[in-house]
Amino acid sequence: MATSNLSHQTARPFPTACVSSRPPSAAVNLRRHLPPPPKPRKLTLKTNNRSKWAIQLSLVEQSPPKSTFNMQQLVGFLYDDLTHLFDDQGIDQTAYDERVFFRDPITKHDTLSGYLFNIALLKNLFRPQFQLHWVKPTGPYEITTRWTMVMKFVLLPWKPELIFTGTSVMGINPENGKFCSHVLRIYKTPELESPKYQILKRTENYEVRQYNPFIVVETNGDKLSGSTGFNDVAGYIFGKNSTTEKIPMTTPVFTETNDADLSKVSIQIVLPLDKETESLPNPNQETVRLRKVEGGIAAVMKFSGKPTEDTVREKEKTLRANIIKDGLKPQSGCLLARYNDPGRTWTFIMRNEVLIWLDDFSLD
Repeated sequence: MATSNLSHQTARPFPTACVSSRPPSAAVNLRRHLPPPPKPRKLTLKTNNRSKWAIQLSLVEQSPPKSTFNMQQLVGFLYDDLTHLFDDQGIDQTAYDERVFFRDPITKHDTLSGYLFNIALLKNLFRPQFQLHWVKPTGPYEITTRWTMVMKFVLLPWKPELIFTGTSVMGINPENGKFCSHVLRIYKTPELESPKYQILKRTENYEVRQYNPFIVVETNGDKLSGSTGFNDVAGYIFGKNSTTEKIPMTTPVFTETNDADLSKVSIQIVLPLDKETESLPNPNQETVRLRKVEGGIAAVMKFSGKPTEDTVREKEKTLRANIIKDGLKPQSGCLLARYNDPGRTWTFIMRNEVLIWLDDFSLD
């Protein structure tokens, strides 16, 4: 987070306006972005009765201007306005200074036009889905927002999906109540271990992967989109096993069915790849079991949003039709891979995949 090195300029009453007061990862000197400090007026002390009024007048002229904004109103404004960041309505440009100091890890702009250009560029290239989590004051002239954004690179045929989460610190000009800085910090989501695979083929609608063997802890589920049984398999890795061993969390959570009707379902958590079946503790519950998946070749379709039962079945049907059209041989059943804890993630940022195992795949 950028900060200003202007604390020595005692003549300027608001040294941190438009920037954060928090310690940065790399400090940025914003002196050139702020108007020059007013020159202090010389005081002439007189021996008559007017001397005290001259001193008072000079002090008033050097004191901070009264704030022209209501912080809570600005918080409410951002809750409403930022939902239009990437839609056709767009943000309310009148709420921003003509000179907006904008910084993110790869971009910088110092004008409102540059700031708006950056928003338009992201909109056209990535079709972002923006989720605002919270907005709150974090300083006298500073509001911080927390958000998550899903971006798809639309210029590539397979439209790879990127998910970012972070904060934006919005600085406020105390003289007019407008936003004059926006410094963005992106947080890297911790990477959890996943089954290893190699991509063999990529089409516009799906990709073909060759999976290495992996081990799952599983129990019976109720439906592909359901979470019944999740607490039982999660309990196993959290220590509800014969040795009370706590096992590192991995991703994704699988639900799998092997029948054509997609009716007999199990729910699974993948175990760390350095584990062997013989070295793992036994589950405490009889309904929980360990199983080694031998791997193989699978066709995979990605999608985001809440994986309702209808959505998952439609994705499975579409993927199967594409596989058959391309001359591949799908097995019965499918897997739903959820890269988020079921039921505990904001709907739109859920990352999901439908997998169908293949027979007799060969590269052309």
